[in-house]
Amino acid sequence: MDKKKVLIIDDEVDFCLLMQFYLSKKNCDVSISHTLRDGLGLVQDNTPDIVFLDNNLPDGLGWPAAKNILAAVPGVNLFLISANKPGNRNYCEDDDNDDDESGISKCQIIEKPISISQIDNFLK
Repeated sequence: MDKKKVLIIDDEVDFCLLMQFYLSKKNCDVSISHTLRDGLGLVQDNTPDIVFLDNNLPDGLGWPAAKNILAAVPGVNLFLISANKPGNRNYCEDDDNDDDESGISKCQIIEKPISISQIDNFLK
């Protein structure tokens, strides 16, 4: 089984380390970024299978960048995470693209705290 490439973009160091430890035990190759800018660079460089994207980052809001990630890495599983779920805007939808093809990226909003069972489901 190939290792899944996971990218965590979150400024909470403890959260990132816990996720990295757990996901590494689940045979994942985990990269971490604590800023949006560096995280988007890692998206381009590493083409991850799974991205955990926090909203409140030191250099800006992460969730509005979801469309860029979905466009850059077709088929990525993107999980928008935050302790404070903002508004009703759907950051996962591409307003300009109504195609419903197989292989399209998956995106969903997850509120912190994240449970172990949720993480296991993300890996499926």
